[in-house]
Amino acid sequence: MNSLIKQDLSTIIRDRHSVRKYDASFKIPREEIEEILSEAILAPSSSNLQPWRFIVIDDQEVKKELRQIANNQEQVETSSAIIAVLGDKEMYHNIEKVYRSNYEAGFMNLETVEQIIQNSKNYYTQASEEIRKNIASFDTGLVSMQLMLIAKAKGYDTVTMGGFDKEKFMKKFNITDRYMPIVLIAIGKAAAPAYQTTRIPLKEIIEFI
Repeated sequence: MNSLIKQDLSTIIRDRHSVRKYDASFKIPREEIEEILSEAILAPSSSNLQPWRFIVIDDQEVKKELRQIANNQEQVETSSAIIAVLGDKEMYHNIEKVYRSNYEAGFMNLETVEQIIQNSKNYYTQASEEIRKNIASFDTGLVSMQLMLIAKAKGYDTVTMGGFDKEKFMKKFNITDRYMPIVLIAIGKAAAPAYQTTRIPLKEIIEFI
């Protein structure tokens, strides 16, 4: 069973490629996108503070407007949906919610929860904005990659896009300064094969000590 699971994951990883040509007539139901995101947010994060938020854009007219913000990239308009991944620079607001929930679920005793809450508040509230932005950027990278692998496992294709006007995006979608747009992820059904790519040989980038 374990070898089968590993093989399936290996196949998904090897088959996932960045797709930029989508079948514009194909639409993923919102329920399925919610299922994908429900699994994606099981990704790890610093202190489990989950500094990510998502805006799912599947309205065709809004996607047309977004295309202009995203350097006229075709996949913005032709994919089933665009999932905007935002980083939460003030993830310390999640501390109480996360750890009280762990206590209520029976995962931690009250003494441990109180100690972690205090330690986390001390660290994150005193950390510079640059440090918190770096944490949020790293963690949203984890959830984004997990999202794309889950999508591929369900038969969908994706591509990440960092090339968009973030200031215009924030204004368009009324995003407060607490959050920062990280990437846009197009998701849908490929209309053409993705370009194959190579990787730097592992022996050139690995060192055992």
